[in-house]
Amino acid sequence: MINDDLPTAAAPAATVTTTPRERRRAQSSSFIGSAVEYYDFLLYAAAAGLVFPDLFFSGMDHGTGVLLSYLTLFTGYVSRPIGGLLFGHFGDKIGRKRMLVITLLVMGIVSMVIGLMPTAASIGIAAPILLGMLRLVQGLAVGGEWAGAMLMSGEHSTKESKGFGASLAMAGAPFGAVMATLVLGVTSALSGPAFTEWAWRIPFLLSAVVVAVGLYLRTRVSESPEFEAARKRGEVHTGLPLAVLFTQYRSTVILGSLAVMAPLFIQGLLAVFMVPYVVDSGAVSREAALYMLTLSNFVHIFTIPAFAALSDRLGRKPVMVAGAAFSAVAVWPMFMLFDSGNATLIALAFFVGNPLIQASMFGPVGAYLSELFEPTARYSGVSLTYQLGSLLGAGLAPLVAQRLVSGPGDTASLAWYIGAAYVISAVAVVLSRSAAVRRAGRRADVAEGVPVA
Repeated sequence: MINDDLPTAAAPAATVTTTPRERRRAQSSSFIGSAVEYYDFLLYAAAAGLVFPDLFFSGMDHGTGVLLSYLTLFTGYVSRPIGGLLFGHFGDKIGRKRMLVITLLVMGIVSMVIGLMPTAASIGIAAPILLGMLRLVQGLAVGGEWAGAMLMSGEHSTKESKGFGASLAMAGAPFGAVMATLVLGVTSALSGPAFTEWAWRIPFLLSAVVVAVGLYLRTRVSESPEFEAARKRGEVHTGLPLAVLFTQYRSTVILGSLAVMAPLFIQGLLAVFMVPYVVDSGAVSREAALYMLTLSNFVHIFTIPAFAALSDRLGRKPVMVAGAAFSAVAVWPMFMLFDSGNATLIALAFFVGNPLIQASMFGPVGAYLSELFEPTARYSGVSLTYQLGSLLGAGLAPLVAQRLVSGPGDTASLAWYIGAAYVISAVAVVLSRSAAVRRAGRRADVAEGVPVA
């Protein structure tokens, strides 16, 4: 069962085919390219809780420094919807491939600049200002990256495996997180006290290597076959994608953003807040916590496509709603494990959080969002929708957690907040799919010459 309740008229370009070789190349380049981009983006997220408060917000108490560090992290999420609109516009007008090369280059350059920039001890207030500006640029690039990589992989896939194909690009994100936390953990362990002095820069400077690999793969992939088919039909270069979104897809963008909000909240919470949380509790060392997160992200690489493949068989809506229900309940035992004070149980908490809670609703998200938009406005629509959801979810996660959690063991309020977020996301999935069915039905009637009221 595919697209659970969407008529085939919702995506006429879905019949476009591509060769197995092109399909594998598109999927592998999307996976690796996404991993490279998220290596850079999540490297900042991990460092924001571990070293940036002392390096760029010195001269104030630690709690205030952490909060300000999270605020600079949040600026990247604020700029992501803008980047989604910018790169989405040109991705819908001139193609996916060119935009993905540009976003990859921007992310790599910014990451290397962060690795070279002076701290507050050298240039004072200019350091955090510069850091915030660089984070804004990072957000612009990631805003255009996620949808482009996911669409390239999904649009090259067969009709029966759209969910799995789109999820391969999404699985690149936890692989990038694995690289980021692993490199940070190894660097921290080997450098000891020197980590906060200079060794933290090494993971950022290594971006030059991973970006080179990603660029090589991205330049070899062919353009999306669905975009090329739309171009041949004369549907490209015939309007402003942003105008189409606000005239035809307003409710879709809002509902889609709310639908992805909850799983992205979990993603941001585990990547940014929970590592310093368990370290500050004294239960595990910084290196151990990073390795726990790394291992959970490694398993995450495989569970995202697994839940997406399940949605190819059962439908997007049933899998995502069931994932939301499971997650709203499972966050309670997850926090109990985090607050256990036992290293083994804390490691288990990361495995419950990423590969199970986060992936269960997030796995089908790529195909779910793609199926809400027509190919000629899809890059813009998916980009804006996902990045608004990311702003509400992952962007707010460390700030909300910092506000609701006063210390180790005080996670009940946060659990209730997450549960409510999952209820909202599940309702949004149901409503957005119903709206897509009605819209697809109207398009089918128009195509067949049937008057539409």
